Amino acid sequence: MLRENEKLVLDLHPHWWYFAKAMLATVVTVAIALVVLVELPNGWDWVKLITAVLVLASLVWLAERYVHWVTTYFILTTDRVIYRSGIVAKKGMEIPLQRINTIFFSQRFFERVLGLGDLKIESASRTGAEVFEDIRNPDRVQHEIYAQMEAVEQRGFDRVGDAIAQSTTQTAGSTAPAAAAAPTPTQPSVSDRISDLHRLHAQGAITDAEFEAKKAQLLEQL
Repeated sequence: MLRENEKLVLDLHPHWWYFAKAMLATVVTVAIALVVLVELPNGWDWVKLITAVLVLASLVWLAERYVHWVTTYFILTTDRVIYRSGIVAKKGMEIPLQRINTIFFSQRFFERVLGLGDLKIESASRTGAEVFEDIRNPDRVQHEIYAQMEAVEQRGFDRVGDAIAQSTTQTAGSTAPAAAAAPTPTQPSVSDRISDLHRLHAQGAITDAEFEAKKAQLLEQL
């Protein structure tokens, strides 16, 4: 079920209290059956039949609860909360961490002693809130979900920063070749400047005195 770059944080079955009632019923009915066999070795067939039916029913109930417990998962990843249950009739849901608004947990006294409770997740979804029962250490699960939500938010900030840095780098890279391709202006040589001076003198743009003075100045630079 994991996506690319997604990591598993928590993978929980319901607390064992999930099938405690069925287990207790099985223990009680088996104890009653042993008493009946010991105290009523002869006769009382109808009592034995009822006891056998009760034992069988309790065993079926225990097996059903155990299979349901084994196939029920509460999963927390770095991106989502995932819930799956059932073999034939399946139920499942996924809540992205970005959509979670608030997380509540509740524990009665005996649940605190046993280390279980209910977890309620409010999110920006169609149902608005989902309740997950018999969660192991719900306070720790709540804390871990909030920690992963903060990590998702931080990764979002990091991606924005990386995108801005990449855009800046690409802009600088695109302007660099243009700057490198632009010809660097060079100063004309002394001979070229003297040639230009002759042309200006021939055109009458400068006087003889100006021509001679400028020409002498340029020759000193050779």
